[in-house]
Amino acid sequence: MFRPIVLALAAAGFIAAGPLAATDKFIVVQSTTSTQNSGLYDHILPLFRQKTGIEVRVVAVGTGQAIRNAANGDGDVLLVHSKRAEEEFVAAGHGIARFDLMYNDFVIVGPAADPAGVAGSDDAVAALTGIARAKAPFASRGDDSGTHKAELALWAEAGVDVAAASGGWYRETGSGMGATLNIGAGMGAYVLTDRATWTSFGNKNGHRILVEGDPGLFNQYGIVPVNPEKHPNVRAGPGRQFVDWMLSREGQAAIASYRVDGQQLFFPNAGN
Repeated sequence: MFRPIVLALAAAGFIAAGPLAATDKFIVVQSTTSTQNSGLYDHILPLFRQKTGIEVRVVAVGTGQAIRNAANGDGDVLLVHSKRAEEEFVAAGHGIARFDLMYNDFVIVGPAADPAGVAGSDDAVAALTGIARAKAPFASRGDDSGTHKAELALWAEAGVDVAAASGGWYRETGSGMGATLNIGAGMGAYVLTDRATWTSFGNKNGHRILVEGDPGLFNQYGIVPVNPEKHPNVRAGPGRQFVDWMLSREGQAAIASYRVDGQQLFFPNAGN
């Protein structure tokens, strides 16, 4: 599985070589609140640092903001979950190449009372249609994140104009995943969330997973090295080492080994 990835990185001039300079002992990864809130980085980054001596500093924002930050040269690696936007980032010359890294899924959580009657559904579009019809509270991140992009695509498929409902039953928090779940739990609202953040989330307040299992809720993460030819300030060497490690058997095993309450939160699929 790993050999094609190595060849692709080599073709892009992307395999790290030689010792690191003392000034290159850290990198900045532009990433998402969902990966941060899940606790994944707390699990895997110490392993990478122990192996390489490189510190990874994560900027956790919505996917849209992470991509804008990286496009400004404010990061060495991009790790987000909006494949089309990632491919556009590479096509614009900001990234060297995009690689599948891992996946999980989205779920719709909501109050035990379930005013829209969607519990047990495996059809996300039908569930959102029911929520809109009932005018039941729905808390959206509203922050141009990968989760928000996925949510808007589902509303569009359902034929629901959430912009028209904004401020009524549809509430945009403009916040990360954890903060939006807190708001949703506090106001008894439905929320679309990635499963990893939900599993790690403590303040459930009676909320539970109501909708899951729809193929449309698949959530793919990608990793992209920022292009030093476009952004000369990029720490290309250590950034290369991080991407190389994340895509390697060792890195993929580290991702797979992260569990909360015995539940695996991310499923590595580099090279698939």
